[in-house]
Amino acid sequence: MQKIAITYGILSGTITILTLILGLVVSDGGSFLSSETFGYLTMLVALSMIFIGIKRYRDQELGGVIRFLPAFAMGLAIAVIAGVIYTVVWELYSMSTNYAFIDSYVNSAIEAKRAAGLTGERLALEIAALEEMRANYGKFYIRMPMTFLEIFPVGLIIALISAALLRNPKFLPARQIS
Repeated sequence: MQKIAITYGILSGTITILTLILGLVVSDGGSFLSSETFGYLTMLVALSMIFIGIKRYRDQELGGVIRFLPAFAMGLAIAVIAGVIYTVVWELYSMSTNYAFIDSYVNSAIEAKRAAGLTGERLALEIAALEEMRANYGKFYIRMPMTFLEIFPVGLIIALISAALLRNPKFLPARQIS
């Protein structure tokens, strides 16, 4: 069980973070490849390893039958490992770029608020909130859990859905090789 969780967790976390960093580097922060939508779509695809890991565990280790809680535990383990990989690699990337991401993100968000027509007190409140986020992002004990929480809820949802589906042995049964 642990080998499967570690393998699929590392695969999932690595696929997610490398794709996101590549998207940031290639797009220079100004296109779909650096957007939040792209980030969450990437997570969704990479975290499909949770489903694959649970299915492999069910079919190869347990003879094609798994209950909900063991399936959910496997999915949760994969999601946690993926989240840790994502967080550690993001931290290394951030250090290597002197934490330039947050400045780019906040400046871009402020410009988007201005472009949307915000002015006066509403704009000032939005800018203050973004500046507070920038200040908090500078604290590793806030930045690292925040980074982990970008990916973990997606993994949690996929683990729940996968466990619910795969507890039924008739759902995508293992192929019998004759």
